[in-house]
Amino acid sequence: MERKIRKAAVLGSGVMGAGIAAHLANVGIPTLLLDIVPRELTEDESKKGLTLADSVVKNRIAQTGKDRLLKEKPAPLYDKKNIDLITVGNFDDHLPLLSDVDWIIEVVVENLEVKKLVFAQIEAHRKPGTIVTSNTSGVSINEMAEGRSEDFRKHFLGTHFFNPPRYLKLLEIIPSRDTDPAVVSFMSDFGEHVLGKGTVLCKDTPNFIANRIGTYGLQVSIHVMQRIGLGVDEVDALTGPVIGRPKSATFRTLDVVGLDTYVHVAGNVRNKSADEQEKAIFEVPAFVLQMVEKRMIGQKAGQGFFKQVKSAQGKEILALDTQTLEYRPSVKAKFASLDAAKTAKTLPEKLKALAYGKDKGSEFVWSVLKKVLLYSADKVHEIADDLVAVDQAMKWGFGWELGPFETWDAIGVEKSVARMREEGETIPALVEELLASGKTSFYEKKEGCTAVFSVGGVYKNVEEKKERINLAALKEQGKLIRKNAGAALIDLGDGVACLEFTSPHNALGMDLLQMAHVAAEEVQKNFVGLVIGNQGKNFCVGMNLAMALMEAQDENWLELDLLVTNFHKAAKALRYLHRPVVAAPFGMTLGGGVEVLYLADRVQASVETYLGLVEVGVGLLPGGGGTKEMLFRAMENLPDTGSVPVDSFPLVAKAFETIAMAKVSTSGQEAIDLGYLRQTDRISINPDHLLYDAKQLVLSMDKEGYTPPAPRKIKVIGETGFANLSQNVYAMKKSGYISDHDELIANKIAYVMSGGDLPAGTEVTEEYILGLEKQAFLELLKTPKTQQRMQHMLTKNKPLRN
Repeated sequence: MERKIRKAAVLGSGVMGAGIAAHLANVGIPTLLLDIVPRELTEDESKKGLTLADSVVKNRIAQTGKDRLLKEKPAPLYDKKNIDLITVGNFDDHLPLLSDVDWIIEVVVENLEVKKLVFAQIEAHRKPGTIVTSNTSGVSINEMAEGRSEDFRKHFLGTHFFNPPRYLKLLEIIPSRDTDPAVVSFMSDFGEHVLGKGTVLCKDTPNFIANRIGTYGLQVSIHVMQRIGLGVDEVDALTGPVIGRPKSATFRTLDVVGLDTYVHVAGNVRNKSADEQEKAIFEVPAFVLQMVEKRMIGQKAGQGFFKQVKSAQGKEILALDTQTLEYRPSVKAKFASLDAAKTAKTLPEKLKALAYGKDKGSEFVWSVLKKVLLYSADKVHEIADDLVAVDQAMKWGFGWELGPFETWDAIGVEKSVARMREEGETIPALVEELLASGKTSFYEKKEGCTAVFSVGGVYKNVEEKKERINLAALKEQGKLIRKNAGAALIDLGDGVACLEFTSPHNALGMDLLQMAHVAAEEVQKNFVGLVIGNQGKNFCVGMNLAMALMEAQDENWLELDLLVTNFHKAAKALRYLHRPVVAAPFGMTLGGGVEVLYLADRVQASVETYLGLVEVGVGLLPGGGGTKEMLFRAMENLPDTGSVPVDSFPLVAKAFETIAMAKVSTSGQEAIDLGYLRQTDRISINPDHLLYDAKQLVLSMDKEGYTPPAPRKIKVIGETGFANLSQNVYAMKKSGYISDHDELIANKIAYVMSGGDLPAGTEVTEEYILGLEKQAFLELLKTPKTQQRMQHMLTKNKPLRN
């Protein structure tokens, strides 16, 4: 029997429960969100004459959880409309509805007895075969399943999401001793393909994998900080992006998680461990317990290790003095090893600079790294099946760029172990076995394939699923077709090529445009289609702004004209290629990045794609076809009324507003609402599958018999339409919402989108609008205020309102 999850229920509507319900709604699964019945009325309910028997009161807790989803930032929902898939209820009235769902997720308080009581209630209503899971962060799965029926136990396991569920990739799958292996396999596959998660199989041990290693690292960081006398701000400077960790580093992360939650998670290991040394490490320091008592528990309380206050300069971030529990101004960390790490080019070089330096900053980093690496190696086979699971869990759950064993390889296993021995550390058997075998790294790469050190002293190939295309590995395997300084053309197999950006920050420049022409010629001759994609931090954040500003300041107008012309030529070469072209954006896709999408026939976007034509922020309008394309796409949405004329102004006005206000989508789904993507474009929930999905779309388009699109014409809104748009812009300026230069930019956009000095209803070609767009783009580039905006963005990384 093929198992499917068509409906789900989430029991518990707190931050995690509501967040999980939101993510289920994001992927189209109708979800029941239940919680307990309130014990007393609120003041507002009493004033309205409500009683505890009224449904609005009984559902209040769950409804509050649902309502919160529309207010939270970052947004838990891909699109606010998804909230309609969530139905609220309560434990007293609506548990019988569990018989109609395929997956029940328990997300109540982290208390074993409470959870067991909830599972008893669930079992009274679930139909046989329904999967039941717990989102526990550390309570034993086996203990929770005790006393339940055989069918319940066969279909019960842990599914530990990380907060916020939409954004954090890790989903830990924890089977009990009785869980049906087929259910484990199904949930792992469902988590990856439907929920878009990175699933990791864990053993039923305290805190599983990520929280076990992560919490240990946080505890060690606090102990070392106190021992060598650093501040929380100095620690965060040493443990953030410079060592491949998130910007929240150590103590900002604790503020986000909440110190109350952190204390509970640390207690899971302390209470369960039989190892006295381990119990001591997980003993929460007294000052942290005092912080919890004083409700200094982090972001949700407005104060934790950091506190934001108003000052004469605006907003100021204060740091906690852990000795006095008083706040002080934040200080900038000053360590030679930190400076050396910041100037290093690669993450391994940064890690080595900090780990092997000679100052207090490097002493801290080395002391923490050493303990985390040793602990990971000592516990790996207790908590997971292999090293890869541990590394993936830390990367997906805590946002590390390198997992513990990848980090160990980066700093050098032999060198680091020699120093550990000198410092009297006990080296785990796994590491001793590695070195005794004559090997010096946990991972080995050969011809684009990766193998990992395993028990018995052998390397086993790391399973690479077909959906996870790795461009770097393909190049190592000899699949590179052509390359230059800013782009590459790679063979994805099955007759599909990939045009990859490789410039710094994937900025657009002449190199990419040249490679686009090469790609068009090569694909036309030797391939069935092309994917435009890459695997950088972001898809593309627009044109090379520094280059454009330099040319403008030097008044090299012919060079800038040529740049825009070449972009238009590249667009034409790919747009009318007799092969399907699919763009695969993800992350920040801004300005020229959006215009790159318009080179393609279709888009296969990651759901976490943030699209926006944001050129007005640097004093420009979209000059690479973006303005033209938004206009033509607006016209595509004109209703077919036969011979009856249709007023196109509202559609053009909406597209104009999107550009003029530099609107950025919060997801790939919202990009469709904003008009950046079409309804026919596709969304990939799992970012790891993006290139594979784009490739499959190319192949399906080829199989269906692809033919290039015909050149388009539209009827413009003309001079009268421009007058109306311009009047709206003027009203905005008179109201103080925009500056004189904003007005100039907006009118340039309006002029292009109206069709220039033409009567309303005049039919024009794409080439005509492109000509207007290029002219307006270059005219704005010549203005001093636009150049000031560009300079400000480059130096301050934020827009200037001049």
